[in-house]
Amino acid sequence: MDLASKQDWFSEVESICQSKAEEFALLGYDNVTAQDIWECVTQGYKEIPPLHRMVNDILSLKPNKYMNYLMIQMYRNS
Repeated sequence: MDLASKQDWFSEVESICQSKAEEFALLGYDNVTAQDIWECVTQGYKEIPPLHRMVNDILSLKPNKYMNYLMIQMYRNS
């Protein structure tokens, strides 16, 4: 999934990502943004999936999966 198409799709589902970030904030994960949610969900996509799959992946994201994603990114960047 290239960067341009990723940004185009993000603009379509940004409000859903924001809603999920707000849900995480209610659970105590205060520093999560909509962009963070989007990067976590799309990091596994090789090509653009159907819109309903993207929405389902965003809405079903659990804090545990997000924290695992952050740990992997931290190890990759160090």
